[in-house]
Amino acid sequence: MLSVEEARERVLAAFDVLEAERVPVLEALGRVLAEDTVARVDIPPHDNSAMDGYAVRAADTVGASPQSPVPLRVIADLPAGYVAEAEVGSGAAIRIMTGAPIPAGADGVVRVEDTVSSGDWVEIAVSIQPGQFVRPAGEDVRRGDLVLPRGTLIRPQEVGMLAALGCAEVRVTRRPRVAILATGDELVPIDAPLTPGKIRDANSYSNAAQVIRCGGEPIMLGIARDQAEALSGRIRAGLAQGADLFLTSGGVSVGDFDIVKEVLAAEGQIGFWRVRMKPGKPLAFGHIGEVPVLGLPGNPVSAMVSFETFVRPAILKMLGATDREGMRVEATLVDALPHKDERRHYLRVRVAWEGGEVHAYLTGGQGSGILSSMVKANGLAIISEDWARVEAGTRVQVILL
Repeated sequence: MLSVEEARERVLAAFDVLEAERVPVLEALGRVLAEDTVARVDIPPHDNSAMDGYAVRAADTVGASPQSPVPLRVIADLPAGYVAEAEVGSGAAIRIMTGAPIPAGADGVVRVEDTVSSGDWVEIAVSIQPGQFVRPAGEDVRRGDLVLPRGTLIRPQEVGMLAALGCAEVRVTRRPRVAILATGDELVPIDAPLTPGKIRDANSYSNAAQVIRCGGEPIMLGIARDQAEALSGRIRAGLAQGADLFLTSGGVSVGDFDIVKEVLAAEGQIGFWRVRMKPGKPLAFGHIGEVPVLGLPGNPVSAMVSFETFVRPAILKMLGATDREGMRVEATLVDALPHKDERRHYLRVRVAWEGGEVHAYLTGGQGSGILSSMVKANGLAIISEDWARVEAGTRVQVILL
């Protein structure tokens, strides 16, 4: 039985970065940059005011105080988006708004709250230093800077930066197409009535949502019955739609009707089918033609945890993302784990910041069929395969969901 690391290494070795495409900047949200973004301009492009107030010569404010204010003559008003025609000379000031370019002759800004205005004059009640409340050109980004390297996941803040740099379109990696197929005679579609012995297909939807959330495009293939011919036909349909990865759920354990391994062996090749983890021990991996196939367990929690452990990094690798680990925190486990075997356990937990420390609470029963434990969770606590017991108060690593 493979360790999690061995299995992940084998899975990731089967994937390469996909080709790039150019899209409008708003459509790049959630995508991964396929090329470096280098600044062609300074941001900001000119020295500008960080405050509403008065652009002055700092030398004119020496000794100013509320008890002994310095009077200056106001020679112009300067809103943002305009350039002053007048130059600030000795004894003069220009009323300036936040973001407006610093006028020639001025080297600082006095906040409006540190002044008293009276007609064409303003009394300055503080002494300032040169450069005070001035945002210099290039303070944020300088022309020629590497701002966003290839492999960056584009979030709203990256969209804003790309807009500031004048990038109306960007090159991003194509979204991986992930075929999703549930297997099992017990399954019925989401909108079908439940009859004795049947359950609704939840895995297709939870896995598809996971695909979308990490940047892929799901291809929904529905349900295949527990027959090799039915499964083979659905797999061929998924391949015909250009799948870059094929996901099945169910049919990978050791029962007589578990046929994913059989079909993989007949239609392509199987690499491994068991991993030393809980939940998620039965996990088939192989290829059909050139397309990798991951057979996830049928239990809903097992399918989701296996996705986070193996499928998510594979999709991120196809996208060219440089960070495939996700966010982790160290937390104190509040609840003991009563039973522990030699597998790595992934506990569904709710992480909370309390009393200056991060705590992790179990979200109820940890059975692989208890989907509500995932609904209540915002993290997966990792319990090493080397640990024999897990007591309350144990420090654990938590993958944030």
